Amino acid sequence: MHKYITALVQNRKSKMLAVNCMPDHIHLFVGFKPTILISDFVKEIKVESNEFINSKNWMRGKFNWQEGYGVFSYSHSHLDTVVKYVLNQEVHHQRKTFRQEYLTLLEKFEGPFEERYLFDFID
Repeated sequence: MHKYITALVQNRKSKMLAVNCMPDHIHLFVGFKPTILISDFVKEIKVESNEFINSKNWMRGKFNWQEGYGVFSYSHSHLDTVVKYVLNQEVHHQRKTFRQEYLTLLEKFEGPFEERYLFDFID
């Protein structure tokens, strides 16, 4: 899955800096050119990876990513820290659930909270 999603990112003229798939979510750390619309990028990655996952029959029934997503921006000086964070998700989630992690990030970045996207999260 990591290789497939990395190829999707690269096909969109972006650079995959780190990727990690967890059972209930995925982290992508991507370098973008300023001409890329992030909403279109995320939509295309989700649609194509949905099709890939369903073609492999990895899930019982039909797989779909949830509707929402979060995007957070980091400066170049934080690259190493964020790469390590993404690659160490298994350890990180032994201390904090995905729901807790996401709410913390929204608070840190003063992002909008939309309850309708949070109900899908598994704790």
